[in-house]
Amino acid sequence: MMISPDYCLVMARYNAWQNRQMKHAFEALDEAQLGKDRKAFFGSILGTANHLLWGDMIWMSRFAGTARPEGGITESPTLTASRGEWEIARFRTDAAILLWAERLRAVDLAGELSWYSGAVGRNVSKPMALCVTHMFNHQTHHRGQVHAMLTAAGVAAPVSDLAFMPEEGPWL
Repeated sequence: MMISPDYCLVMARYNAWQNRQMKHAFEALDEAQLGKDRKAFFGSILGTANHLLWGDMIWMSRFAGTARPEGGITESPTLTASRGEWEIARFRTDAAILLWAERLRAVDLAGELSWYSGAVGRNVSKPMALCVTHMFNHQTHHRGQVHAMLTAAGVAAPVSDLAFMPEEGPWL
């Protein structure tokens, strides 16, 4: 098998730890600075954080049957309108990812996942383990973009090395 439930749990904890650190880094910026267009793919720091949140929500709707976010990729940067709204939605989504990972069994990672992809405009079917790996990789990719924008804005960006993740929570 490509991945295991233990891998998913480690990555869910890593995700929550990283997002908690990102939340604290955001506190160094006001709403205007968070929303400033920084010429990134999703515009601003908040826009990129929103896209990441939207992606996690869309994947969890497919994996665990949680609520699907409004809109598509194009609208994802405006998923939440403020840091406060983002923090609440991020906390809830990270809790859902952690709960899903804690309950995951090896059989849940087997087989195919099928869904309609608005990104490619058709039905898609891919191995479940590949889709789960993609969700965690997508998180890391966009948090790296946020990390770069925070650094450019003069904010001390969080430690992102998986090897230095605390061995115990709190994760949220």
